[in-house]
Amino acid sequence: MGESSVERDTSALSLRKSSPASFSSMSSLLNNLIVTGPSTSAIASNGSSLIQVPASAAEAAAATGYPFELIEESANYLLAGTKHRPKIGVICGSGLGGLADQLGDRDVFPYEDIPNFPVSTVKGHAGRMVIGLLSSVPVMCMQGRFHAYEGYPLWKCAMPVRVMKLMGVEQVIITNAAGGLNPEFKVGDIMIIKDHINMQGFAGDSPLRGRNDERFGPRFPAMNNAYDKDLRSMAKKIAHGMNLSDVVREGVYVMLGGPTYETVAELKLLRILGVDAVGMSTVPEVVVARHCGMKVFAFSLITNECIIEYETDAQANHEEVIDVANKRKSDLQELARRIIVSMNEDCQEN
Repeated sequence: MGESSVERDTSALSLRKSSPASFSSMSSLLNNLIVTGPSTSAIASNGSSLIQVPASAAEAAAATGYPFELIEESANYLLAGTKHRPKIGVICGSGLGGLADQLGDRDVFPYEDIPNFPVSTVKGHAGRMVIGLLSSVPVMCMQGRFHAYEGYPLWKCAMPVRVMKLMGVEQVIITNAAGGLNPEFKVGDIMIIKDHINMQGFAGDSPLRGRNDERFGPRFPAMNNAYDKDLRSMAKKIAHGMNLSDVVREGVYVMLGGPTYETVAELKLLRILGVDAVGMSTVPEVVVARHCGMKVFAFSLITNECIIEYETDAQANHEEVIDVANKRKSDLQELARRIIVSMNEDCQEN
């Protein structure tokens, strides 16, 4: 899907280039939303049509999520292009895409070639789906993910998880780079995520918003034990065996919208709420994975310390995130490899 398609999909509503409506006109517009055949228009008090909802089913679907058939089209494209049938999926965060380069006998699919797929626009995200073998285990890796701050709705940020589901994936490893808010955390630490705070959910936004399709999962999925406790326990044992116990932590993650880093006041509020690490991703993917009945393991690489003092010239920046990820990448890749092998053994036993 080309760039023009992405732009088309992310603009479910288009404003007519005309003089701005007054507050009263806008209020009237919202109160007079009408359905006219295949398209929906909002008519202002002066009779002019200010907002037009796309008439085509594909564009209309883009407002609340692709239907099952379009997700299936993406999955079938990938299945047709590889002999592997992975049961484990990995979503690689900023600077963490090197794991996919370790896959043998791999098939590589640029995102722009996959039907209906978004494209990645962030530095450190290669924008490829890689399917291959890691220690003889079939795995599919996303080298790069999608974020709300890129202009994507939350359902589209998490749409690849549904593609994984239709390809047969049963367990996912989700990684991210995050700022350490817990004062005991240091740059380079690895935080196993035990829970999250869904700030977007508090505001009424969710990747599951809209009509539910029972073929993916139930209308009201439970989110306790969203981060599988058995997988977390297994990962801690593996980390201990790698002599990483001094850098592996466990804590609560929060996703904020970005792309700005947090203010001091925001960080202080989040710490009161019990947040240990702050990022701009992961939560939509976890919500959709759990909705699909998939087991989730996730971890954050702490790439910077959150700035919670006013009297400082220090600033968070993305280059620091990539630099720390590169320094820790060998440990992260080996940790992920061992977890994947253990996951595969668990799948075979069950």
